[in-house]
Amino acid sequence: MSIALVTGITGQDGYYLSKLLLEKGYEVHGTVRRSSTFNTSRIENLISDYGQSGKLNLHYSDLLDSSSLNSLINTINPYEVYNLAAQSHVAVSFENPVYTTQVGTLGSISILESIRHNDKKIKFYQASSSEMYGGAEEITLNESSKFEPKSPYAASKVFAHDITKIYRDSYDIFAVNGILFNHESPMRGETFVTRKITRAVGRISLGLQEKLTLGNLDASRDWGFAGDYVEAMWMMLQHDTPSDWVVATGETHTVQEFAKIAFDIVGLNWEDYVTTSDKYHRPNEVKYLLGDPTKVKSELNWKPNTTFEMLVQMMVDHDINLATRESVLIKENLMKPTWEYPK
Repeated sequence: MSIALVTGITGQDGYYLSKLLLEKGYEVHGTVRRSSTFNTSRIENLISDYGQSGKLNLHYSDLLDSSSLNSLINTINPYEVYNLAAQSHVAVSFENPVYTTQVGTLGSISILESIRHNDKKIKFYQASSSEMYGGAEEITLNESSKFEPKSPYAASKVFAHDITKIYRDSYDIFAVNGILFNHESPMRGETFVTRKITRAVGRISLGLQEKLTLGNLDASRDWGFAGDYVEAMWMMLQHDTPSDWVVATGETHTVQEFAKIAFDIVGLNWEDYVTTSDKYHRPNEVKYLLGDPTKVKSELNWKPNTTFEMLVQMMVDHDINLATRESVLIKENLMKPTWEYPK
């Protein structure tokens, strides 16, 4: 049986990747940080389905503690390690640059050091990001494009990306970088713009919210479905030789387009409900990102199965269901609205 270690298992990508690996028969181990409250809500169904059998195992560990990571890797002896853990919100990285940078840099090098000293046969996946490119020009970006990071988050990802290549070339470790462009899902955190939009659409459609405040409506991103993208992660570690791959759809859409489609689904005009505020504009805004998935398609035979319209529909449907539950709780006086512009 193949054994995989997934850091950041409680995040969006951690959920979809663990689900994929478990369905393929893997024994999955995931790291979670100690906190005063449980933070496993995204993976509760996986815990329920696979926890008792020992197929899914959670371990308290911290990417800033190299000794705990090394001990964990020695104990479980994984065949593959997927490093997904990060403080991944770009705007938050400006508010917490030290923590963002520490997690983004120390985690990758600690895992690579453990592999180098203990078992070079372990395969390593590093989650890189399209934010590394900076989006200075409206061009299609591939594996050879220049990195121009514009945030603490992006800068930390550049370090992790480069150190992964250095360890691959210097120590003959099977280490890969997946340069993933924006990928969304119903599991996306609610502070990310796509999920913020679909949550608001669900509530507005049911009369629970009046308005939605956004930042730069012209920001353009190459958006795909997280469930498709984790398949590419797995495929990278099954390839004959390690390399770096861009994972993207090859098409880009603005925030305004996303909002329009989302409101169209519920029969509403987005312009009647969306306002903008400078508060939500990032420092050093990345305006345009478009990926070129030619290499991942030709070498790994990967392609996205979910269109942009299907992605928005999926997220809106999910968040209408959530808003329906919220409506019931509010009527029963079991919940009070905590979102903006409650109705």
